[in-house]
Amino acid sequence: MMAFAGPAYLVSVGYMDPGNWATDLDGGAHFGYQLLWVLVMSNAMAVLLQTLSARLGIVTGRDLAQACRETYPYNVNLALWLLCEVAIVACDLAEVLGAAIALNLLFHIPLLFAVAITALDTLLVLGMQKLGIRYLEAFILALIAIIAVCFAAEIFMAKPDIGGVIAGLVPRIDGRSLYTAVAMLGATVMPHNLYLHSALVQTRQIGRSIEEKRSACRWNMLDCVIALNGALFINGSILILAAATFYRAHQNVTEIQQAYVLLAPLLGTVMAAKLFGIALFCSGQSSTLTGTMAGQIVMEGFLNIRIQPWLRRLLTRSLAIVPALIVIWLMGNRGTFRLLVLSQVVLNLQLPFAIIPLLHFTNDPQRMGPFASAWKLRLAGWVTAAIVVGLNVWLALQTMREWANSSGMYAPLVWAFSLLVCGGMFGLLTWVTLQPYRRPSAGSPRLGLEATSAELIAAPRYRRILVPLDHSTLDRLALGHAAGLAAQHGAGLYLLHVEEGVTSQIYGSESSTAEVEAGRAYLDKIVESLSNMDIQVETAIRHGSRPRREIVRYAKEIRPDLLVMGAHGHGGLKDLIFGNTINPVRHELNIPILVVRTP
Repeated sequence: MMAFAGPAYLVSVGYMDPGNWATDLDGGAHFGYQLLWVLVMSNAMAVLLQTLSARLGIVTGRDLAQACRETYPYNVNLALWLLCEVAIVACDLAEVLGAAIALNLLFHIPLLFAVAITALDTLLVLGMQKLGIRYLEAFILALIAIIAVCFAAEIFMAKPDIGGVIAGLVPRIDGRSLYTAVAMLGATVMPHNLYLHSALVQTRQIGRSIEEKRSACRWNMLDCVIALNGALFINGSILILAAATFYRAHQNVTEIQQAYVLLAPLLGTVMAAKLFGIALFCSGQSSTLTGTMAGQIVMEGFLNIRIQPWLRRLLTRSLAIVPALIVIWLMGNRGTFRLLVLSQVVLNLQLPFAIIPLLHFTNDPQRMGPFASAWKLRLAGWVTAAIVVGLNVWLALQTMREWANSSGMYAPLVWAFSLLVCGGMFGLLTWVTLQPYRRPSAGSPRLGLEATSAELIAAPRYRRILVPLDHSTLDRLALGHAAGLAAQHGAGLYLLHVEEGVTSQIYGSESSTAEVEAGRAYLDKIVESLSNMDIQVETAIRHGSRPRREIVRYAKEIRPDLLVMGAHGHGGLKDLIFGNTINPVRHELNIPILVVRTP
């Protein structure tokens, strides 16, 4: 169990992030224990969906995003990726606001500055990723433990009504509580966690046999049940705390800061407020780590694009910080609470686009083999999807009606725009839902792993080999490799030297200095040696301040099959001073490049 434990705990932090705090506080303060059943239902859905996500990763070796890229056309994958990115930014927005509010409460840092400080947790993310997955899991588990201890203490202080808690488990909802209920559902069953979990389970040595995979599925399901029920305890504690303090005292809480201030007098101790602030800060930091990992997974999975982790983190955090700063500037603390709840509604609107592909993939016997879902599991999955889609449609119609009623003469435009956006999303969802019942598209993109073994080991034939020379000791090494390949393949060698002197930069091919003449003589000696080896050689001399530009131009003229280059091995400041040739060249040419350097 300890060997497989971990991935579900990383996923579970997304079920207790600051967005959950906002929705749980909102539900408890305004409706008492009435919406507790939503948390229980959401948690049951989460256990089911995360178990299916883990099973997909274990059995197929693909995460959910990669499975989508295998199955759907590029345009559909692009749309699904964009929707998932919106959800990740919405989640990161909640983490930004949560961490900033915690800093404001604990250390009295102005909220605007606290939001800016949250950009620094990018360094924390990068540092934790370098330590390895096990250290990351241990750090996350420590943060979860701190949150759980804080709320256990606060529940003890609040002394909730046990009868009210039990009554809250009976399902009931109306138009007034719908928005909060949908936000709670979106905050609990987070779409990007489905992509994340299917990738994280592959960090374990699962094995290839059916029995080994069956064992991995069983232990990962146990991991899910334990971790997500821990998240349920924390979410339920927040709602029960809000109901037992604010709802019972008829305190209308409209922001997290207000909850922090009111806890001390209502519970009779300052410690309750401090525990609340510490737990909120831990919640924001733990969610930040998993949100970054999910962002990298969906970008690589859907589009096969890999960018530097720090850049990925910076882009996501920037997109989250900007709306947070604007809302705080215009609306103050109350605006942050509304923004937190709205971010969770956005998450729920994206949820069907992750759930339905997951159900299709895990129900497919061709993909899953003996691990395909049985009919009971299929029924539970589709009931979950129907509930989520039904609540989304209900909420969308109610929200559009409210927007139109408050728009006056612009109501027709609001209706037209809303119906256009909702119609487009509904059309995409319908396509994804019906896709398995259509003929497979011949143009569907694949992961590139379907080639036969013969295709994978087919040896290329080189006819033209280009070797740029720079009159250094590396030339001999590069020429040695190039000459060996030329003799083996019967290829011709094309030798290029770029004169970089000031005269060459100004006068180009008209320059005739001693350095240029020495360069020509140097090339003539190399040609003579290679000709004695029965290797066909052509030479060229170009002039300019940027060798990489001339190499690319010459390569496009002669169209070589292979480029052999020598590398000096310097980097960093030396690259800035002396220039970098290899990286720019390899980005502009789509031919194999052999890079050699001295031992």
